Amino acid sequence: MDIKQIQDLIRFVAKSGVNEVAIEQNDFKITIKTNQVQTVVNTVLPAQQQVAYAPAAHAPAPAAEAAPAAEDTSKYITVRSPMIGTFYRSASPDKPMMVNVGDEITIGSVLCIIEAMKLFNEIESEVSGRVVKILVDNASPVEYDQPLFLVEPI
Repeated sequence: MDIKQIQDLIRFVAKSGVNEVAIEQNDFKITIKTNQVQTVVNTVLPAQQQVAYAPAAHAPAPAAEAAPAAEDTSKYITVRSPMIGTFYRSASPDKPMMVNVGDEITIGSVLCIIEAMKLFNEIESEVSGRVVKILVDNASPVEYDQPLFLVEPI
């Protein structure tokens, strides 16, 4: 099973709502367990290496204190994470951020990078518009389908 198949399996498990999936083939075994807080992947490879990926479990954020007026985000498009991993706004610490609030983007524009299992995946925009809010801090763990950006369509 290659890394792409493992990522697809993780996405499938996250969407399906099942709590655990285990696959065992000859000298390869993978178990994916999910719950509302975290996804855990354990893999046993032929050389008996143990690889584990468990994004940091975060307790739900406390309810925001009463804001004077709730922001209306219904007119914005939410760009969501296509995978679990670590969110990066630039290709490296010495490079500029890929997008900032106020930037206009087009379909295919690279918005960020999500690192998953030592693979750096460029996340491209599927919409055109103007970035109005970045919802994730740089170098933070993200979950599958987590909102990353709010974009105002143009």
